[in-house]
Amino acid sequence: MAKKKVKLKKGGRFLLVLLLIGILGIVAFDYYQSLDQDTKGNIQKTIPKVEKKKEPKEYQLSLFMVGDALIHSAVYQDAKLSDGTYDFKPMLELIKPISSKYDLAYYNQETVLGGTELGLSNYPRFNSPYEVGDAFIDAGFNMVSLATNHTMDKNEEGVINSVNYWKKHKDKVVYSGQWISAEEREKEVSQVYEKNGIKYAFLSYTIWTNGLETPVGKEYLNNVYSEEKAASDIAKVKDKADIIIVAMHWGTEYSLGVDYKQDEIAKFLSNQGVQLIIGAHPHVVEPVEWINDGKTFVIYSLGNLISDQEGNERLTGLMMSVDIKKKVDIDDKVTVTVENPRAELTYTKSYYGGKRNFKVYPYSQLNTGILSNFEALRDKYQGVVSQWYPELQWGITGE
Repeated sequence: MAKKKVKLKKGGRFLLVLLLIGILGIVAFDYYQSLDQDTKGNIQKTIPKVEKKKEPKEYQLSLFMVGDALIHSAVYQDAKLSDGTYDFKPMLELIKPISSKYDLAYYNQETVLGGTELGLSNYPRFNSPYEVGDAFIDAGFNMVSLATNHTMDKNEEGVINSVNYWKKHKDKVVYSGQWISAEEREKEVSQVYEKNGIKYAFLSYTIWTNGLETPVGKEYLNNVYSEEKAASDIAKVKDKADIIIVAMHWGTEYSLGVDYKQDEIAKFLSNQGVQLIIGAHPHVVEPVEWINDGKTFVIYSLGNLISDQEGNERLTGLMMSVDIKKKVDIDDKVTVTVENPRAELTYTKSYYGGKRNFKVYPYSQLNTGILSNFEALRDKYQGVVSQWYPELQWGITGE
């Protein structure tokens, strides 16, 4: 009698296949576990690894820059409160909404912050209260240049007080240009900072000292420029930083043009690898330009942000912003560029109804009631700034 073939339904066949796979898996696992370590290692090497595809990466850092905090006696007297302290914050209240929106915000502290204990003083040897720094920090400024022709106005004591003030705010502010020991200077000029995945170095130098030389052996008190010193400092950070920023106290006071020394120093710094140079000292605005085939952007002078100097040229300053962009391709090649320079003029208004009352205005917020001929002045100084870079975009909002 012939045997009948038993046919499994589809569901049964599927379960049988799963059972066989499970049995084979158990047998294979038991076999693998019985092997020695060398054999296991060889088997693992033959298994192809699935690597995640590398993607290019991009990072961006926004930088805002203004000029000199030149604190004449009229400025600090206007800031003085009834309890003997000082409040400069109202003077910057129209700048703060802009500056506070940037990743980095720079200014030049022209006059030394030696504090009231050394006696506040005016031109020609200035000394300013610490509250000046408080106001700039409150407005979002976190990068400050300290090497100026007025650094030694209160001798070594002034520098010590200034540096100790900025040290207290080191968690918020990067500073350069003054130190209180050679060891401290060596450490600071070698420092690289990081923001938004971009590593940057910041150095500050002055070519002017007003004849107030630092004591022999204490040259660290004021960072006076020389090619040898700058080259050595830059070499310390060149391989660590994505971008090197240098603040230069240079040029000719009250000159709207660039002198040969500025041009010479800018080319030297660019050849050392500096991508951005921020200028101060002339107390008026000067041109901006790209040099060295576009490798370096130079702002020759931002002028005064706040002062009690006379004349609209000296009461007009320059705000600038740039984007610093870093691209890392799939082969880990890094490209860093300075892009999108933008500018806006500022004006320090010091009189209201016959009374001193200092306030810094963006030109975009001026009217004829504040400055009668502001439109003509705007056209003049925009022409000065952009004469070598006509493509410069005007208007900064911080947004």
